Amino acid sequence: MKPLGRRLAPLYRLYERRLSRQIAGGALPRHVGIILDGNRRHGREAGLSDPRRIYDAGAEKLDDVLDWCCDLGIPAVTLWVCSTENLARPEAEVAGILGAVAAKLGALAIDPRTHARAIRVAAIGRLDLLPEATLDAIGRAAAATADHGRMLLTIAIGYGGREEIIDAVRANLAALAEQGASLAEAAAAISPESIRRHLYMPDLPDPDLIIRTSGELRLSGFLLWQSAYSEFYFTDVYWPAFRRIDLLRAIRSFQQRFRRFGR
Repeated sequence: MKPLGRRLAPLYRLYERRLSRQIAGGALPRHVGIILDGNRRHGREAGLSDPRRIYDAGAEKLDDVLDWCCDLGIPAVTLWVCSTENLARPEAEVAGILGAVAAKLGALAIDPRTHARAIRVAAIGRLDLLPEATLDAIGRAAAATADHGRMLLTIAIGYGGREEIIDAVRANLAALAEQGASLAEAAAAISPESIRRHLYMPDLPDPDLIIRTSGELRLSGFLLWQSAYSEFYFTDVYWPAFRRIDLLRAIRSFQQRFRRFGR
């Protein structure tokens, strides 16, 4: 008898085509943010114990997601791969996370598909907290793709939403101090627009849609400033098992909502 997954494959293909028809012609998100959750639980269910193998499985999923988003014409994708809190996990696990990320970034830098699809790679977060090998992989991917402009892939690594806001306010105040502003003048000059100019990537449009995998119903600090009017979609699927139908479902849900932006 065929494994269950193979027996269900024709049904999934039919359902995928149906979802594709349903979203065709509808408004697509310009920027999709994804919180990659469930790597460890997926690893346990797969019988994996080595952290590097666990996170390699999650890193490989990126290839599929880039294919799907490029095919749909989504111009910006931000993936939260590691938070500042994650860096406090046991050393072996942190090494597994960062090793998998560095290997995938290195592969992206030389992958012909990255260049054929004009994907630019960037990273945000407190990058000074990362080891040299990870920074080197980030730098090589960014340099190799710097001239691309069809899609922007942003890797949030060593990232926290509260930390980003703190860093933006500090940079804002430092810029005002360099202009000779007093403390009172600097405080009076702070505005949403001035803080936004000092975010890690100020020109990146706010995410229209944020997806979190693994069934957790919270943002955990992802793009706190930028997500004020984002639409959220939560799926029970673990990140390494994320499928195209899960992305299409999220987009269908996004298209069914009426966005008022506070008005």
